[in-house]
Amino acid sequence: MNRLDKYLATAGIGTRSEVKKLIRDGHVKVNGVKAKHADMKVDEENDEVLFDDEPVSYSEFVYFMLNKPAGYISATSGFEPNVLDLIIEPFRNLFPVGRLDKDTEGLLLITNDGQLGHELLAPRKHVEKEYYVEVDLPLSDEEIARIESGITWKDETYKPAKYKKISDTSFTLVITEGRYHEIKRMMLAVGSKVTYLKRLRMKDLVLDEDLKPGEYRYLTDEEIASLKEV
Repeated sequence: MNRLDKYLATAGIGTRSEVKKLIRDGHVKVNGVKAKHADMKVDEENDEVLFDDEPVSYSEFVYFMLNKPAGYISATSGFEPNVLDLIIEPFRNLFPVGRLDKDTEGLLLITNDGQLGHELLAPRKHVEKEYYVEVDLPLSDEEIARIESGITWKDETYKPAKYKKISDTSFTLVITEGRYHEIKRMMLAVGSKVTYLKRLRMKDLVLDEDLKPGEYRYLTDEEIASLKEV
């Protein structure tokens, strides 16, 4: 059972204060009867809730795939533009799962499911993240071998990465740690510098090519189920 105002707010109809007004103004029905009180109890499984005579789909958690553009930080607040500024939704407690540098683009999962976020980021899970990388200088076979076998730079040791060449100065890397500036520091360790970085995949979730930078969409049920298999 849940309070009606919380039910509607969680379903994305509006904020708690907004849905309370909508209830007072007669926009909400429960089992065919206009609701009068915001604190009335609703059975999520069995009660029918209508907003302006349209069924309200309730879900405790929401999941968005964002194609992060450069210039946004992966944070929930701050003085700089952050990725949540791009999510025009009324849901509360949203957060980005993991961090992409301000100048890094690509796949970012936005959710309010703290348990899933913890599982995807837990070091013991070794969840794969795949990136498209461009560098200023070509990598030698020896440098590639160092990256693939695990590399140390300034007393930091990074686990082996999977390298796939695209051109002399572009490739994909699959890593399982996701540490701060990890790929940039790995490239510095072999004498190269990242000029462009884009995340393509996290676990089985692949960036939707139809999403332009700054755009997002809800995850499908299949995508959510796959992410939860961790």
